[in-house]
Amino acid sequence: MAFIISLLFCIAPVVTSPNTADINISEAVPIGGINQWISIKGTNRDNPVVLFLHGGPGNSVMGYAEKFTGELQQHFVVVQWDQRESGTTKKLNRSETPLTVTQMENDAVEMINYLRNRFSKEKVLLMGHSWGGFLGLLVAAEHPELLSGYVAISPMVYQVESERLSREWMIEKAITDGRPKTVEELNSISIPFASGRDLYYHRSWLAELSGQKFPSRRFVEAWAEKWLPLFNEASLVNFFEVAPTIKCPIYFFAGKLDFQTHAQLTWKYYNELVSTRKKWYWFEDTGHSIPSQSPQRLQDIVINEIIPDLKN
Repeated sequence: MAFIISLLFCIAPVVTSPNTADINISEAVPIGGINQWISIKGTNRDNPVVLFLHGGPGNSVMGYAEKFTGELQQHFVVVQWDQRESGTTKKLNRSETPLTVTQMENDAVEMINYLRNRFSKEKVLLMGHSWGGFLGLLVAAEHPELLSGYVAISPMVYQVESERLSREWMIEKAITDGRPKTVEELNSISIPFASGRDLYYHRSWLAELSGQKFPSRRFVEAWAEKWLPLFNEASLVNFFEVAPTIKCPIYFFAGKLDFQTHAQLTWKYYNELVSTRKKWYWFEDTGHSIPSQSPQRLQDIVINEIIPDLKN
């Protein structure tokens, strides 16, 4: 039945000859024992392949990916992927295995190898945002031979510590602003988050104190019911300890106003990290969501700085 459904969902104007013709493919591929949905766009199938790992977990970016990859498609075969239980992959089939860090990492490695074989590439460029940034760090640390490089965008490097640092900042700001109720609610939060309530209070106050919008409590608690165990498992991973060295080129993108994956904690990790090649890029006046908040600068850096750097 899953195979039949995948055929119904397949949209594949596949163009492979000549190689310079546009590629615009959307289809399900077998990864991790289920059908997983990918989008492939570019102008030349001989170009390098870049795979983007979305955040969340569970937050497909298919709907706005063009915004931050439109220009990248002139230089890469750009692949977007709805991870298991996300986006169209969720519509196609449910996950047959528990949602664990190991399962999600295995999916990512299998997807990379699928793309390497499909496009006859020795390596791919990997990009990951937030939760996807965490997943990409695991792959880069454990399978650097598969990657020409890794672009870590607002990654989770030790998320439980990030949550603590952000709460400290929020409490200090709330005290300065004379908001005792806010201080009380922030002090009541368990870290790691014990429930959707904890996550909602942390993120809603973070959004308000940062001047941003945030989803409703109902939405957050529904997300937490499915994803919080996986998120907490990932949050306890301390890359300072598990990945002090990464043996492929790595590029960090961080928003100066990012308190969700605390930018200063990521900066500390970057400075301690030993790598074959590493570079850091600050995004001024930008918070956590670099792909949606600074899509042009993101692409400019990849095209004008990372592509030439990888050729050296």
